[in-house]
Amino acid sequence: MPMTITEKILAAHAGLDRVSPGDLIEAKVDVALANDITAPLAIKVFNEIGTEEVFDTDRVVLVADHFVPNKDIASAQQVKLVREFARSQGLKNYFEGGESGIEHVILPEKGLVLPGQLIIGADSHTCTYGALGAFSTGVGSTDLGAVMATGEIWLKVPPTILLRYEGSLRPHVGGKDLILHTIGLLGVEGALYCAMEFSGSVIRNLPMHQRFTMSNMAIEAGGKNGIIAPDETTLAYVAGRTSARFEIFKSDPDAGYDRVIDIDVNQIEPQVAFPHLPSNVRPVSTAGGVTIDQVVIGSCTNGWLEDLRDAARVLKGRKVSAGLRLIVMPGSPLIYKMAMQEGILETFLDAGAVIGPPCCGPCLGGHMGILASGERAVATTNRNFIGRMGHPESEVYLTNPVVAAASAVLGRIGGPDEL
Repeated sequence: MPMTITEKILAAHAGLDRVSPGDLIEAKVDVALANDITAPLAIKVFNEIGTEEVFDTDRVVLVADHFVPNKDIASAQQVKLVREFARSQGLKNYFEGGESGIEHVILPEKGLVLPGQLIIGADSHTCTYGALGAFSTGVGSTDLGAVMATGEIWLKVPPTILLRYEGSLRPHVGGKDLILHTIGLLGVEGALYCAMEFSGSVIRNLPMHQRFTMSNMAIEAGGKNGIIAPDETTLAYVAGRTSARFEIFKSDPDAGYDRVIDIDVNQIEPQVAFPHLPSNVRPVSTAGGVTIDQVVIGSCTNGWLEDLRDAARVLKGRKVSAGLRLIVMPGSPLIYKMAMQEGILETFLDAGAVIGPPCCGPCLGGHMGILASGERAVATTNRNFIGRMGHPESEVYLTNPVVAAASAVLGRIGGPDEL
């Protein structure tokens, strides 16, 4: 029976020859992940189960990245709880401070997530790792607590939507624009509990950081997971990051899909998602010159080194608009260091930016960039719901790093061609 890549991975982890959409399976988990917000409840559930030890001290990963450096007493208490649990369990992969960074950036960077794996995280953007050809999805903290104890999870096999991207990308268009355009086509519930399989010649030519961006935002269309079949680009990224063995899965040519959607990228401009949904997209050329107060470049969506390079090229020799706040947050300490070595951070500072530590910061309205009433921000993040980055009467506009940088200079939403 032909299967998709998602079905093959789930079948392998359930010990089955084949699975079909709608099947309920019990699958073994390769990596269980939580952060400083979601881990405390998961730890509580783990303790209530009564299991003394996690299923594998190598494969439970805890990352302090949301409210760190600790913004207040409550967040300090949360991180303390997670830290003490990690120490008591002898977890080999607990990350905090200078060893930390945004979870969905550092796990691939450190070779902790690999092709063919089944990865469960108590964070909705765990779907990021599908860019490596893994089945990766987010769950609630209660489920994650049970996974930490057992190393297994119940899953319903999702149907798959095949998205085929063909054509030639226009200047300044990348993975962020492709996924925003796709979310605009589907709507925020258009792929509800479906696997979103990204394919086509355009995807095969995308660099890894843009593949991560696309898989990261599958959840914004309601997807259970976003996934890209491993190829030479994937293997080149993984090479040198781990010595662990992994298995490559690919969809059969005659696999059954719930839907097949062909997307011609030739006419896709850089996209802007207007408030208050990631699906409320329009081309930057029709954005209408919306004035802004803040620009945020970073997050698990666009905090990769290449994203910073792209933004820095636009900002080189330029200054941010008077009265506008530009906040840049590299995705990891390694990215921070490399950006420093390449002079990227100097470019940002010369332009008038604030460089933040590698963490989630303003993306979730946590800290380091909260919006006041009536303020507008352009952000390279993944969500722009009401109150997402601060006051419920503020607005967030999602773009790629190049448009974000250009907008910071213009003081309004606009593309680099306007400079």
